Amino acid sequence: MNHHILTIIENTFIAKNTYKLLLRGPTLEEQHPGRFVNLLLPGLFLRRPLSVCDSDPGSLLLVYKTVGRGTEQLSALSPGETLDVLTDLGNGYGLSPSGESPLLLGGGAGVPPLYLLARRLRRSGRKVTAVLGFNTAAEAFGADAFRALGCDVTVTTADGSLGRRGFVTDAMPPDYTYFYACGPEPMLRAVHRLTRTSGQFSLEERMGCGFGACMGCTCRTPAGPKRICREGPVLEKEEILWEG
Repeated sequence: MNHHILTIIENTFIAKNTYKLLLRGPTLEEQHPGRFVNLLLPGLFLRRPLSVCDSDPGSLLLVYKTVGRGTEQLSALSPGETLDVLTDLGNGYGLSPSGESPLLLGGGAGVPPLYLLARRLRRSGRKVTAVLGFNTAAEAFGADAFRALGCDVTVTTADGSLGRRGFVTDAMPPDYTYFYACGPEPMLRAVHRLTRTSGQFSLEERMGCGFGACMGCTCRTPAGPKRICREGPVLEKEEILWEG
């Protein structure tokens, strides 16, 4: 975990309830795919965890949805203002098991952390397929950015207003060597049931402290409960025991 005071360069609306936040700071290190950061907002006791969309030395890109008081407050901040940010939190994606043709499955707010992963996989020569799922066309974002990396991209919408009608599980290709998934729990349950290879899930969970002290975010595994903010948010398919 590292602590930074970062300057807002851009904080713009890109889709329904969705914003792109670009931060910069001279001491900021390049982030690992799948890890998250924790933002301190004035007047709020708990920090807000956000997944990392893209990262280079000195810069950090976050894509977030406005879902409550904290993110609404965040969306009102302007370029030039600063944020207190904890970085390098959580356990990120492992790239080595991916094989030659990994499949990336992202749903809604689960799409952003897959972008940095796709960039690293493409850099290492993998053939990446990305299936990005949204409820409606108004909520869709990111497809062109994945295509610019050289990924084979399919967009699905539940109402059929953009791309293929249905869910990400309806558009999975028949051939892939490994998968990575991030999105809402019903989507992840379906992916867990329908995928034919091993893979990794990035779990979305409401967090208290964000670094493992409060035990407020846990997932059942054969080895006992694991903390999403510490041992996660990325867990392997074989580790997850779904509740219910």
